Amino acid sequence: MLKPLLLLQSFLFCLFNVAFVGGRLIGGGFSAEENPFTPKASLVRYWNKEIRSDKSSLRSEFLISKASPLNAVESATFAKLAAQNSLPTRLPDFCSAANLFCFPDLSPSLEQHNADVKFSVYDQKNFTNYGNAAAGGADSFKTYSKDGNVVTDSFRRYSRNAAGHDDKFTVYGDSSNVVEENFNSYGTFGTGGTGEFTNYQNGVNNPTSRFTAYSDGGNGKAQSFKTYTHEANAGNGQSFTSYGKNGNGVPNEFASYGVSANVIGSGFSNYGEKGNAANDSFTSYGSDGNVPQNNFKNYGASGNAASDTFANYRDKSNVGDDSFSSYAKDSNSGTAKFTNYGQSFNPGSETFTGYGKGAEGHKISFKTYTPNSTFKDYAKNGVGFAKYNVSSTSATLGDGKTVNKWIEPGKFFREASLKEGTVIPMPDIKDKMPERSFLPRSIISKLPFSTSKLAEINKIFHAGENSTMEKIISDAVTECERSPSVGETKRCVGSAEDMIDFATSVLGRSVVLRTTENVAGSKQKVVIGKVNGINGGKVTKAVSCHQSLYPYLMYYCHSVPKVRVYEADLLDLKSKTKINHGIAICHMDTSSWGPKHGAFLALGSKPGLIEVCHWIFENDMNWAIAD
Repeated sequence: MLKPLLLLQSFLFCLFNVAFVGGRLIGGGFSAEENPFTPKASLVRYWNKEIRSDKSSLRSEFLISKASPLNAVESATFAKLAAQNSLPTRLPDFCSAANLFCFPDLSPSLEQHNADVKFSVYDQKNFTNYGNAAAGGADSFKTYSKDGNVVTDSFRRYSRNAAGHDDKFTVYGDSSNVVEENFNSYGTFGTGGTGEFTNYQNGVNNPTSRFTAYSDGGNGKAQSFKTYTHEANAGNGQSFTSYGKNGNGVPNEFASYGVSANVIGSGFSNYGEKGNAANDSFTSYGSDGNVPQNNFKNYGASGNAASDTFANYRDKSNVGDDSFSSYAKDSNSGTAKFTNYGQSFNPGSETFTGYGKGAEGHKISFKTYTPNSTFKDYAKNGVGFAKYNVSSTSATLGDGKTVNKWIEPGKFFREASLKEGTVIPMPDIKDKMPERSFLPRSIISKLPFSTSKLAEINKIFHAGENSTMEKIISDAVTECERSPSVGETKRCVGSAEDMIDFATSVLGRSVVLRTTENVAGSKQKVVIGKVNGINGGKVTKAVSCHQSLYPYLMYYCHSVPKVRVYEADLLDLKSKTKINHGIAICHMDTSSWGPKHGAFLALGSKPGLIEVCHWIFENDMNWAIAD
């Protein structure tokens, strides 16, 4: 027995640089208790094999910490399932064990819930058959899913055939990350009562709400959306399909909707179709937003005596586009008022196609309206224009500071700011992505990743048609396949080994990995402390890696020519004590950048005239040649 054991020890030492001590394995860059066959142990060995810089060993733990948490057996099991195209059958187990970002599968429930309920501090819930045929009473959702990470809720057959039943959503999903809500057959054929959405999905990153067959056939049930998706960021937006169809006297109010939001879209399809005496108002909708996009299709078609009001709509926003297609078509005695509509400081565009076509007795008025509008196949009778084509430019609506509202202070800065003693605003460098881990090569090499394989990817991660996950996957894969910009070398990586390969292919094997130490000083002014220029502060090569939103941890890594890299202590403004150690990269050649790049809006210049610097944010990283 002794000889085989000695042979095993010799084999492990030679292959993995490990040895038995007191019956346990040690060495190889991982703890004595750790199995040398895990993805993490494999990554440690790969780092030691590929990276040659003495300094780099001090920086490797940051990357090692993002290795897959799978144990040896799990890694082998899921690799086999991936090879057999069977991962979808074990997706919940795979997502949990591998620390992935996945939406839970919410299947319909047959359970009945007839009593009034109050929900607080819940998330990822399937609400089916709640409040159906209820007489009076109320259901309330307060402080629901607040500060969550991945939140997905489904409301099916909710308040159906109810009479005088109230639904209230207050402080719902606030400050959460990646929120998806689905309302299907909600309030259908209900009579009276109210539905209130107040402080809903405010401050959310990637918010999405879908309202399908919402209040269809309803009678006098009022819906209000107030302070909805304020200061939200880059979501698929809100989708209203077959909303209020065949309704009678259904008032809907959208107030303070999407205010100060960043790139949020809303789609209204078959909204209020064949409704009677519908009353919809949009007030302070999309105001002060950045590139809001709204589409109204078959809105109020074949309706009777409907009244629509758009006031202070997209006011003071940046650009933005609206499309009205087949709006109020074949309606009777409809009224639409557009007041202070689209007065953005950077003009957007509106397209009206088939607007009011076939309508009888309609009255439509435009007051103080945007200049960039297209009217096609438009009913001209009964339409009034007042103060149309009013100029709406940054010169008349702001002093220049408004234009920069969507460029966070400190996000871009000049190289001269990186001097000891300089006071500088620090942007929000906190990581907004869901927490995830890399996949081991044994698994990721067996997963499809291309726009031609999107259907297969969606199947693996249970991404339904028109779902948030489908868009996340499509956006990420499309961006990864985008052609590189001038002088750029790029690659998307989903394993730490792939990142090492890319960095060393650009910079060589003598490299150092750096990242900003923490998020202290974020969103406040800091004092620059000791500054060190990497590679002597000379113009050099570097590889920066930024996270992409995807089910597993994925980075968009790229190298651009002519950069300087710095590391700097960041000091508290009052005490002058060190609170952070930041990594900054300065792009010395901006000649190929677009003139509307945020850096030039923030710094007031043009491509090729200035250098532009930015910080490496939390969990992003920079690779540079070792000094």
